[in-house]
Amino acid sequence: MNSQEIKTSEHTIAFYNLENLFDIQNDVTIHDNDFLPGSEKRWTKKRYDRKIHKLGQVISKIGFKNTQKPPAILGLAEIENKKVINDLITSSDLDAYDYGIVHFDSNDERGIDVAMIYDKTVFTLETSKTFSVYLEDEIGEQDYTRDILVVSGIFITERLHLIINHWPSRREGELVSNSKRIKAAEKVVDIIKDINNTYLEPKILVMGDFNDNPSNDSIKLLSNQGELYNPMETLLSYSRGSVSHNFRWNLFDQILCSTNFFETKSNKLKFDEANIFDAKFLTQHKGKYKGQPFRTYVGKKYKGGYSDHFPVYVQINIPQ
Repeated sequence: MNSQEIKTSEHTIAFYNLENLFDIQNDVTIHDNDFLPGSEKRWTKKRYDRKIHKLGQVISKIGFKNTQKPPAILGLAEIENKKVINDLITSSDLDAYDYGIVHFDSNDERGIDVAMIYDKTVFTLETSKTFSVYLEDEIGEQDYTRDILVVSGIFITERLHLIINHWPSRREGELVSNSKRIKAAEKVVDIIKDINNTYLEPKILVMGDFNDNPSNDSIKLLSNQGELYNPMETLLSYSRGSVSHNFRWNLFDQILCSTNFFETKSNKLKFDEANIFDAKFLTQHKGKYKGQPFRTYVGKKYKGGYSDHFPVYVQINIPQ
């Protein structure tokens, strides 16, 4: 079904961390050794094809209940290169939709990037660029992380600016790594200020895997200094989130929006709702991890699932 055949004023914009979507080819410029056929994880073509198919299934269903089509725009994290995104959008559940790709290679030490796909029938790409976050390790050398992707274009009736993130992880510990996420937040605030200085009352969406919850300092800085509304704040609970660690839910995946999404004007983009796409088929069905995301791997053990994160999404309405 072509998305042009579906007439609706409701559209989904989503974000999804795909959990190490690597191809099976050896790229000597990055650390992809864990995801090769001869590695301990035995990342084979069969497993890769299976993951591509399963992720395409997931994406095709995000927000579908309200819009009867996949997301108009989807931010992505943990993808190796443009090839894996192309394989994804040409998989059986997405091939009928006219998706475009925005991707740049970053200097992340793990070789993973952020990216965006968009329905070319409703979003016209104008500009795209990346911004690096300068970090240093404990001995003062540059510590590379994922770049921030900024995309601008016309979404149906209005110009829309999207800022896509995958902030430094908590691998070293939450407190030790906190300053890195604060620096990433400050960089996004600078980007927002530049957009506000260039455009009149711009519509801005900031999305990503922030590796912090809505109540953490980095997200509070982003929402306060960036003058953003965070509709995800109320979604995190003891029984619900986008990612689980040590049986505790976190909402590291979030989408924040500029406050002008709440103005009701004819033919202007308006915020409708936010949610976590945590449908039952995406979860572990039994055992002690029941209800948690059904992962591709747990350590080096292959599970054959989707991702260790649930997608998150907002739905945007366009009053006629």
